Amino acid sequence: MQETDLLQSIMGLILHSGNVKSDCMEAIQLAKQGNVSAAKEKITLANKSLIEAHHSQTALLTQEARGEKVEVSIMLVHAQDHLMNAITFKDLAIEIIDLYDRLQGA
Repeated sequence: MQETDLLQSIMGLILHSGNVKSDCMEAIQLAKQGNVSAAKEKITLANKSLIEAHHSQTALLTQEARGEKVEVSIMLVHAQDHLMNAITFKDLAIEIIDLYDRLQGA
């Protein structure tokens, strides 16, 4: 993998993971305001960004599986950290939205 391709995959991870977190935070705020249906739509957008982030990660994993060494840099570690945090954040956002939904129905 060329250095530019590697950098593109890393930046894709960071960009799309950031979008996941941003959409999830907006979803929580919408649910807090009583708009659970819009919150769920934001989670759908977050899921689409998460798929894109996984595509970036898969490019790196495929390279490694082919026997091509992937240089581990602080930037790659940072990108993976963003992805893991985005996944966790999304899972928690879904739970928070569910709680707001239940509270509104009570």
